[in-house]
Amino acid sequence: MSDPRTDPARTSEPDGPAGTTPPAAPAPLRAVASATPEQLILGLDTFGDVTHTAAGEPVHHAQVIRDVVEQAVLADRLGVDAITLGEHHRDDFALSSPEIALAAIAGRTERILLGTGVTVLSSDDPVRVYERFATLDAVSSGRAEVVLGRGSFTESFPLFGYRLEDYDTLFSEKLDLFTRLRAEGPVTWSGTLRSPLAGQEVFPKTQQEDGVRAWIGVGGSPQSVLRTVQVGIPMMLAIIGGDPSRFLPFANLYRQAQRELGREPMPLGVHSPGHVAASDAEAREQLWPHFEANRNRIGGERGWPRTTRAEFEHEADAGSLYVGSAETVAQRIAATVRTLGADRFDLKYANGTMPHEQLLASIELYGREVIPRVRELLSR
Repeated sequence: MSDPRTDPARTSEPDGPAGTTPPAAPAPLRAVASATPEQLILGLDTFGDVTHTAAGEPVHHAQVIRDVVEQAVLADRLGVDAITLGEHHRDDFALSSPEIALAAIAGRTERILLGTGVTVLSSDDPVRVYERFATLDAVSSGRAEVVLGRGSFTESFPLFGYRLEDYDTLFSEKLDLFTRLRAEGPVTWSGTLRSPLAGQEVFPKTQQEDGVRAWIGVGGSPQSVLRTVQVGIPMMLAIIGGDPSRFLPFANLYRQAQRELGREPMPLGVHSPGHVAASDAEAREQLWPHFEANRNRIGGERGWPRTTRAEFEHEADAGSLYVGSAETVAQRIAATVRTLGADRFDLKYANGTMPHEQLLASIELYGREVIPRVRELLSR
């Protein structure tokens, strides 16, 4: 995958329903990133969370989508490297067709990478996914990318007629087909859950050397890490809770597998939630009620205990919640990049019902202050 600032053609959601589960034992070594501080990709991520007005009323899905476009336009103007939009099919998220929103964003931006985080490949058709992103790549002049995942939410499976009993097979077979499509030649393929292809061409073609740029969202198991290397698509590691250093075994396994399989070095991406405000105290007070409501709704569906302010504070202090002033968030991001040897960090800036105006302010601080400070810290 080429660097978005030097390539003239230029351009985590967890991968399973159980969420992100790191290995129990920490690894003794640090991973080493292949990107320099200048090459490090620093992006933003949103699921199109349904926001509330100042009066506490939910904003209509249509307006949320328009607001997401405005947020991406601001990010582009500020020099943020990437924006990724997550696919969901439920009432608390507005983005069920992120590629359409990305196409709208493409027409109003110039440099920012446009991707999904994630596209639920298991409940989609790989050929249609490839066609959509090849088209997005054309209209954005080479800025499209897709993060492929199995999905930590499962609403799309019954919605599109897929059985949850086929959860693993669906992703495995469809990822295999998508990987072959990236060569952009005639494809002959067969599986158990989709009709076969015999010398079939897929259009449009991209102008990229390796076809549509792609990542695989990982958050569930070492087997998922190994699969990214086996298919030759980089890993986007979704870390949504706990000390980021606990995920170092994943980073080490990822690079070890590349060496053993004779792969060229592949970039490592990280995705985590957060919020930036004028001070640490203000950022936490702004985020807490929305964090609490969001976590308790999802946790209630999954049988988790209700969250507490103490849990929130612990995640903000030492976990994977990047919340605080620009300096605090920059220090935390730089530490994670160093520890894991990451080549990319995407901040999920949308957090439940947090109002659009606060999201814009967070993006402003992230682009103007956090990004340059992270590069400064890493250049030392």
